[in-house]
Amino acid sequence: MSNTTSTSQGTPRRRFTAIVVGAGLGGCAAALALHAHGHQVLAVLDKVREFGRLGDSLGLGENAFKLLARWGCDVDEVKAIGNQAPSMQIRRWWDGKVLAVQELMDMAGYIGHRGDYHEIFLKWVKQKGIPIRMGAEVVAYDDSANPSLTLKSGEKMHADIIVASDGIKSLARPLVLGMRDDPVNSGYACFRAFFKPSADLKSNPLCGPLMARDSVNIWIGPDMHVVQNTLRNGDEFNWILTHKDDGDVPESWFQPGDMDEVRRLAADIDPTIREAINATDSCLDWKICYRKPLPTWVSPGAHRIALLGDSCHAHLPTSAQGASQATESAGVLATCLDLVASTDEIPVATRAYEKLRFPRVRASQTNGEDLRDRWHNVLKEFNAGQEIDPEMCKIKNRWLYAYDAEKDARERWNEVSEQVRKELAQGQITPLFSKL
Repeated sequence: MSNTTSTSQGTPRRRFTAIVVGAGLGGCAAALALHAHGHQVLAVLDKVREFGRLGDSLGLGENAFKLLARWGCDVDEVKAIGNQAPSMQIRRWWDGKVLAVQELMDMAGYIGHRGDYHEIFLKWVKQKGIPIRMGAEVVAYDDSANPSLTLKSGEKMHADIIVASDGIKSLARPLVLGMRDDPVNSGYACFRAFFKPSADLKSNPLCGPLMARDSVNIWIGPDMHVVQNTLRNGDEFNWILTHKDDGDVPESWFQPGDMDEVRRLAADIDPTIREAINATDSCLDWKICYRKPLPTWVSPGAHRIALLGDSCHAHLPTSAQGASQATESAGVLATCLDLVASTDEIPVATRAYEKLRFPRVRASQTNGEDLRDRWHNVLKEFNAGQEIDPEMCKIKNRWLYAYDAEKDARERWNEVSEQVRKELAQGQITPLFSKL
């Protein structure tokens, strides 16, 4: 099933076949990375029959762009439709006083509409000649030395490695874990709205300035924050209100929100953004759920089914790194496959991949948790006239951007792969995280 190719240095290695499950941003990144590294992606599968312009705001950082550009993608296509504002303002909840100003690149890199970015990723995959099969729902996996999956149609597909990037409701994750893991309520939820402002709203003296050009503003208050994002020079407007919530609503991007409840929560916010929120016709209610860190991202039998992206390392919205970290994971998995010589050694590659990625991903996840907690607590003990240290409000993502995931994987390969070989020989894989 595999054949021989060469690295850019001319060193012979095996060229593996792969199937990617999930055609979201993470699945597309996996396909692009594997293809760029010389592996054959037989297909990218997705159970939906067509994609709509789903979601709202999404950030992509330089840590992702450097990899995508290396894989032959024209990243200027994404940058051109991202938010063009040079900076963002973090504001006090009730009066809009600016507490901190940051370059937008410090926050989330380029912010755009998730659906628009996804469309570009899909186009890049198609340009590489990689088949994307829609309406191809996976119903079963075979974790063997010749791994396979079965589609709802009854078709069975084989490859050297299967990459499951099928999101937070991944079918492959229970196989990898050997058990079901239910989502854990984070205690927070988001009301989200994305719309094209009317001419009347744009001319409104209170909220109109927010819609005059690309801008990003964030209002922080006790146990709540609102992120506002204006795109396409004012033609599209997005707000996200994150608040404490213990409701038992299934995690879904499509749960209708209660605008009366939104207006109640935003009753004492800065009138500038309150005006825009109150004028919004409808919104979605997203209960923010998460999974505890997983002990493994790789199937226990033949080690040839690997999780990637939200299926194994979902992020909170405040991390602004979910898609970027999925891109990094794609680059590391492809690099690890480069560094083994035969299909018999694919388990070394997959187990090295998870060990290389877990600490980095976990740090990125907790970075988002820290930011949310700082935003929600910094004003709880506020006294009139008190000045807030801007550093207490700032988004601290810059350390994430300089990182080169593929370079780091190559540099650490010998040490990590040696550990993996010992664990495989002993039949005892050290868990990534011991408390599930």
